[in-house]
Amino acid sequence: MADPEGFMNTPREEWPRRPVEERVRDWDEVATPGALLPIVSKQAGRCMDCGIPFCHQACPLGNLIPEWNILAARGDWAAAAERLHATDNFPEFTGLLCPAPCESGCVLAINQPAVTIKNVEAAIAERAWQDGLVTARPPDRLTGRTVAVVGSGPAGLAAAQQLTRAGHTVAVYERDDRPGGLLRYGIPSFKMAKQQVDRRIEQMREEGTKFRTGLEVGRDPRATDLCERYDAVVLAVGATAWRELPVPGRELAGVHQAMEYLPLANRVEQGDIPVSPLSAAGRNVVIVGGGDTGSDCLGTAIREGARSVTQLDIYPRPGTERDEEREPWPTHPKLYRMSAAHEEARELGTAPLADADARMFAASTLRLSGDAGGRVRSVHLVEVDDERRPRSGTERELPADLVLLALGFSGPGRGDGILDQLDLKLDDSGTLERDRDFATSAPGVFAAGDAARGASLIVWAIAEGRSVASAVDRHLTGRTTLPSPIGAFDRPMSA
Repeated sequence: MADPEGFMNTPREEWPRRPVEERVRDWDEVATPGALLPIVSKQAGRCMDCGIPFCHQACPLGNLIPEWNILAARGDWAAAAERLHATDNFPEFTGLLCPAPCESGCVLAINQPAVTIKNVEAAIAERAWQDGLVTARPPDRLTGRTVAVVGSGPAGLAAAQQLTRAGHTVAVYERDDRPGGLLRYGIPSFKMAKQQVDRRIEQMREEGTKFRTGLEVGRDPRATDLCERYDAVVLAVGATAWRELPVPGRELAGVHQAMEYLPLANRVEQGDIPVSPLSAAGRNVVIVGGGDTGSDCLGTAIREGARSVTQLDIYPRPGTERDEEREPWPTHPKLYRMSAAHEEARELGTAPLADADARMFAASTLRLSGDAGGRVRSVHLVEVDDERRPRSGTERELPADLVLLALGFSGPGRGDGILDQLDLKLDDSGTLERDRDFATSAPGVFAAGDAARGASLIVWAIAEGRSVASAVDRHLTGRTTLPSPIGAFDRPMSA
């Protein structure tokens, strides 16, 4: 422990966000980790000598949280970065994007606000870059074995880096023009700057990982060709099969999936196109879906200059305190939280609701209606009870020029040819079937990440990537020294 009384004397303090009026005018990150080290050091000192660190169990990566908390509290950033990277290939990704189930498992959270583990993690990672501590780690020797990784999201990148460092020759195939997958084109820059992705890709290139972009495996090249060319293939293609909204009016112009909308906004921010054809500028926007993707759409629409934005969540508004009967400590509870985007909507008045929250809870979409030209103009909805049954007399109509569907994803896309060419099967949940060693039914083909697990957290994706790398290394060499933080059938403590 850095301070035996830190958790008693120091209150929880999270990073202050940049002023709303300032940050909505740009795409920069809401907070800058490097400028907040004094706050982080004090907060890390709140980590208590709890004996059994449940934060380890709550973290799919098994991050050594108490160890690097103590080191950060002492200002030993080099040692803290070493301990952090021992279990996490990309701690800046998880530090900025993970919802921090580790904090829900913090022993201090039993009756006090948890340690700000997420903030500490991101700050250590950023300090490591600033101090030149993050360098390429190429292997001492090559094994002569080759691996193709299909997909360059967090699972694919983690698998590729681990396998490259083990001495295998690894090529990552990505259908988009740049590597990064969801990190590149799905996550808005105000949540994580693209520089964070670019410098990790450069590190991996220096280590020897090859990136083949603009190639859609299953079409060109065929998946069977990869199996013939490489000793092993890892499928980390993500969960790209988005869920639909089966209501009248879905066919109207102006109704789009979130992952049609967000990539275009990211391309504008990166200078690829001058303006998004789906821009929310001057429009009344309704987002159907109450999760993180919906929140990303909200923050993006605000920055594009939307007239109004409303986010619909079919679930009832959660409480601000943990329900000890339904979600006892140390599970990760569903709580009412105000993201940066929700804060922006409230302060700017772009949420046309009485309580100034952009979200409407317990709201179910009945139908969409449009004008004579076939363009959406309004969303008709109804309030529902806990069983999602409509409450009579609660129907209402919202103006909508742009409707974005953020309803989640069920598994890998079926139209890319990989499944048919390799004769792979999907399980009942729509994800790739695999055994406990991450192996599919096709010889030498492994699956990891959202494609096999189902849409989940970024921390689970990286853990899956590290674990599948261990399985592939063992398959190729008969043994492995690579860590495997999870088994294929491990599940998070709560959804």
